[in-house]
Amino acid sequence: MKIVVICHYFYPEIGAPSARIYEMAKHWVELGNDVHVVTCFPNHPTGVIPDEYKGIKYLHEMLDGIHVHRNYIYATPNKGFVKKTLGHISFMLSSVLFSMNKIKKPDVIITSSPTFFSIFSGYWYSLRKKVPFVLEIRDLWPAAMIELGVMKKGLITNILEKMELFFYKKSNRLIMVTESFKDNVVIRGIDAEKFHVITNGVNRELFYPRVKNKYLVDKYDLKNKFVISYVGAHGISQNLSVILKVAKELLKEKDIQFLFIGEGAEKDKLKEFVREQSITNVKFIDSQPKEMIPEFYSISDICLVPLKNIELFKTFIPSKMFEIMACGVPIVASLEGEAADILNSSKAALVVAPDNPVEIKAAILKLKNDKVLYSEFKENGPAFVEQNYSRNKLAEKYLEIISNI
Repeated sequence: MKIVVICHYFYPEIGAPSARIYEMAKHWVELGNDVHVVTCFPNHPTGVIPDEYKGIKYLHEMLDGIHVHRNYIYATPNKGFVKKTLGHISFMLSSVLFSMNKIKKPDVIITSSPTFFSIFSGYWYSLRKKVPFVLEIRDLWPAAMIELGVMKKGLITNILEKMELFFYKKSNRLIMVTESFKDNVVIRGIDAEKFHVITNGVNRELFYPRVKNKYLVDKYDLKNKFVISYVGAHGISQNLSVILKVAKELLKEKDIQFLFIGEGAEKDKLKEFVREQSITNVKFIDSQPKEMIPEFYSISDICLVPLKNIELFKTFIPSKMFEIMACGVPIVASLEGEAADILNSSKAALVVAPDNPVEIKAAILKLKNDKVLYSEFKENGPAFVEQNYSRNKLAEKYLEIISNI
């Protein structure tokens, strides 16, 4: 079948949204489908478009058999509400103006949200082509923005919520990434029959247990260190200042080294906090290509999966936890809800309360000092994700859903 996917974030950008769409699209192509991805020029999270794409309004390229239609974007760093919104709107318009006429006779239109504005493009295109409209929800927007304090509840958010429900009702199928998302929307009056849950998963061809990368160990002076890594966005959702407090508390453990790998709106504040507090066991590393992430997991003894302590995050599942488990690295997770349930089932992680530096510190030391428990966690992770969260298996389930609309 001919599948069109509209998504703001796509390879080579890093992060869960781009990995999810790229890996699923690649497998759909391998299964004989014609897949077109409509996206913008890569710029997330720095707001910098690579030189090879600068000054271009539209570009078609082939990537592993996927037709990729890249469109103009008002590129801006991942901070500042107004500028980010302008970026989202610019892609909403350019995706319609530059790409839609170039894709003939699709069988289905999938829009992956966020961003919220991409939904307009996908819905309009499905109406014009008279084909089924599938809406994939990776974030409950605008509810998440309200709980994080980015937006205040009022007239604008009420309008946005009405639009959100309108698109839910108009979609032929709703694909949710967590069971909790599904429950949240069903109780708001949307037909439960149109819902399906396709969680995030992991590419097992890329993420698997590896020997320590000696080059990275030498480069970052990690020989004989017990390395605790956080890999991912440095935003308000992760509340990484709590992890820095843990690092400060662990300064007496001379062999412990923290690595913060990635970018985000809060990174400058975090680096300033480290300077002010003289926290010497933390190193910040720039965002890395997807292919390098397993190498950084290989040099990590523990990986952290934190989420800020707000009610809505009980419905979230950070996709990085599947990649970490696949690499056989024990996890200390500070979160609640569906993600906590999955991690506890995996027997590959210690789960503690979010935003609680005392419990996070205790969990780190427990794993560091209990060699038997540590070895069990290393063994359990890869087997658990292979059985339950293989990306290819999830892509095949997704394909079956959209093939039967």
